[in-house]
Amino acid sequence: MSKQELSKGLWRESVLPLMIIGAVIFPFRSAIADWNTVPTASMNPTIVEGDRIFVNKLAYDLKVPFTTLHIAEWGNPARGDVIVFYAPDDGTRLVKRVVGLPGDELSMRGEQVFINGSPLAYGTVEMSDDAVYVQETLGSHQHKIKVLPNRVAMRDFGPQIVPEGQYFVMGDNRDNSRDSRYFGLVARSSIVGRATTVVVSFDPENFYLPRAHRLFVPMP
Repeated sequence: MSKQELSKGLWRESVLPLMIIGAVIFPFRSAIADWNTVPTASMNPTIVEGDRIFVNKLAYDLKVPFTTLHIAEWGNPARGDVIVFYAPDDGTRLVKRVVGLPGDELSMRGEQVFINGSPLAYGTVEMSDDAVYVQETLGSHQHKIKVLPNRVAMRDFGPQIVPEGQYFVMGDNRDNSRDSRYFGLVARSSIVGRATTVVVSFDPENFYLPRAHRLFVPMP
């Protein structure tokens, strides 16, 4: 077999199929569905370091692949949704929970969030050596938040009105999260999609072994 025939065979049997697969997978991940690796603790205990989360990019709209340009919109983030977005200050792709919607008056006093003058509902307090876990109700979502009393953090702000086309987001690990308290509001156009499920998780403190109890865990 000549070098030319060998090159054609390699192209036809190896390179071309990989290019076709890439041409399908990459636009699919860009516009329809994707997964996100979580390297930090800002959403603990909902999402922990080592989780791989499923991101539904069709939750609110359809975008042109590899861009943030919207082709069509059919919904907007709801209060309590966990969203993936690009941070307004440095463009980092982050995962946080929607707390304030357009038109909301938002404030926080000593870890307690107020929306339009009314405090969120809290309950079921658990304590560990350095953390307090509290059940928070945010819209239709009930989830735990983590509070670190001994850590320096922004526990008071506002009142602040959320303008149209903007969202106020916070991490569930309230005292260890870089969120809208620090980088400001998130534009609707910079939201990638909604995180719905922890698909798989690998423990970075245990040789990255899988955490069986976190397989296909829905996002509260």
